[in-house]
Amino acid sequence: MNLRTQHRRWLMALLIIALPVLYFSCKKDQKPSVSLTRTTPRGLNETVNVWETTTDQSNLLTQQPDITFAPDAGSNPTTITVDETTTYQTIDGFGYALTGGSAQVINGMGANQSTLLNDIFSTASGHLGSSFLRITIGASDLSSSDFTYDDMPAGQTDNNLTNFSVNKEMTDLVPVLKNIIAINPGIKILATPWTAPVWMKQNTTGNNGFTGGNLNPQYYDAYARYFVKYIQAMQAQGITIYAVTPQNEPLNPYNNPAMTMQPSEEANFIANNLGPQFAANGITTRIICYDHNCDRPDYPQTVLGTSAANPYVDGSAFHLYAGDISALTTVHNAYPTKNVYFTEQFVGGPGNFAGDFDWHMNNLIIGAPRNWSRVVLEWNLASDPNYNPHTSGGCSNCMGAVTVSGSNYTRNTCYYTVAHASSFVQPGAVRISSNTFSSAIQDVAFKNPDGTKVVIALNTSSSSQSFKIKWGWESFTYTLPAGAVATFKWAGTQSAGGPPIGQTITLKCFHNFYVSSEDGTKPMTSTRTVAQAWEQFTVVDAGNGKIALQSIGHYVSSENGVNPITCNRTSYSTWEEFNWITNADGTISLQGNNGDYISCDNGASMTCDRTSIGGWEAFKVNQ
Repeated sequence: MNLRTQHRRWLMALLIIALPVLYFSCKKDQKPSVSLTRTTPRGLNETVNVWETTTDQSNLLTQQPDITFAPDAGSNPTTITVDETTTYQTIDGFGYALTGGSAQVINGMGANQSTLLNDIFSTASGHLGSSFLRITIGASDLSSSDFTYDDMPAGQTDNNLTNFSVNKEMTDLVPVLKNIIAINPGIKILATPWTAPVWMKQNTTGNNGFTGGNLNPQYYDAYARYFVKYIQAMQAQGITIYAVTPQNEPLNPYNNPAMTMQPSEEANFIANNLGPQFAANGITTRIICYDHNCDRPDYPQTVLGTSAANPYVDGSAFHLYAGDISALTTVHNAYPTKNVYFTEQFVGGPGNFAGDFDWHMNNLIIGAPRNWSRVVLEWNLASDPNYNPHTSGGCSNCMGAVTVSGSNYTRNTCYYTVAHASSFVQPGAVRISSNTFSSAIQDVAFKNPDGTKVVIALNTSSSSQSFKIKWGWESFTYTLPAGAVATFKWAGTQSAGGPPIGQTITLKCFHNFYVSSEDGTKPMTSTRTVAQAWEQFTVVDAGNGKIALQSIGHYVSSENGVNPITCNRTSYSTWEEFNWITNADGTISLQGNNGDYISCDNGASMTCDRTSIGGWEAFKVNQ
């Protein structure tokens, strides 16, 4: 081997040894040739339809000019952020009680009955589409007289229920119900008794036994069979009873009719009689407990907490003549697998439209769904101009959603409260996330089975209020007059990849080290293998579609793009504001005010001077 050959082989061996060293020493200085494409949100400018009701009644569910979403810009302290990716309970519907009195006045309308029922129950455009109905088992206080389905002469009993009959409902209630079902076959019906037959009661206080008293324990089994026979009789008429409650207002002995049923009594009745009778007869009708005011959440909790009753109980129902609507959440949190329903509230005639409308919208249409309710029902559907029919001692000023006078009807407060929801929120919708505020604007949001979104917003203040509705990367601004309500509806898919405002995140660079704020005293780096306090950043909404990053009270600054970036600013302004960009591979990039991108460079320092996004300008979030 000559000297030249030896030299060549020596050089080759040297290169083999040196190349890995050169590679690893230079690797951190290389700009990787990774091609990343920014995620582009689907088309903007979705059309938003708007309907508004004002307290002066100049607008009554009146459609307003359409709005279009636009890329989010500007800031508004009242911003409703709608997030359809966060869902809550399913919605069964919004509606009314069809009392015996309601059925009576509606059935007397002649040909115009069809006009009213289509107005309320049709799902065609321009109608309310009410999808949930409450009826009474026997008479309520809004019936023309007291009765049950097994009334006996004083001193007589009918333990075998041989005298049971729903014939008293064949004149008005059943015909009207059949007409409603023909218009809306999917409607769900909740049935509730005001009293058991008098012969089943003890300790009654008046009205021939229809007022006060409680269910005699020796007739628990007979009363459970009474429910079974009722459900079967209605089914024979083509009327499916979706759910029952054992007793309307079980803590109120003063109505006519009325019957009390204490929590332990109701739990016992459900566990040992009603539930087993339903099971034995193949009845799938749901049993919903309580059905009284929000001041006693302990009542449904007692029933649901009774182990023998719990499996039979679908959930609990509420009214709001006492207590606070938040009681629904109290019970939901205690028993999250059980449903919650809001089943009754009336407007007292002659009423005050502005005050009644505001209260019912805030507490019921918005408040009940925000507290997990699947339904909201107003009491009641119809009455005559004198608030009749009603029993002696029954409600003498319960204003119907409509007032029926002969063959004509006029719309009242509760027509519009329900309409702002039922006309737009479909059965099977889910409540979705939307933030609300301590004053001024209250709201609730839904996503329909067809993908459309609905937001109902109420201005509770005494002056006009401007607010923003933000959805993904898009938003619009709207102004509501004092006391007014608007329902907003739109289609489309929420733009993805928006910044997680308010959340604390970590950022991991291309070489799998964490970005560090370096205690705010020196330029930031990307050299940490573990994410601790200085490697955590809170995403702050800086307005105009931009964000700021805060770490332990200080903000990240792009340092005008010419110096290494820092985290030492106590407030944010132009150089501390960034565009949050989502890349196709799920990483994010941060664009400074100079149009350049933050880069972790070789990991030893970080700058905001790159004109395009490569590997070193793409960060993994929370990995």
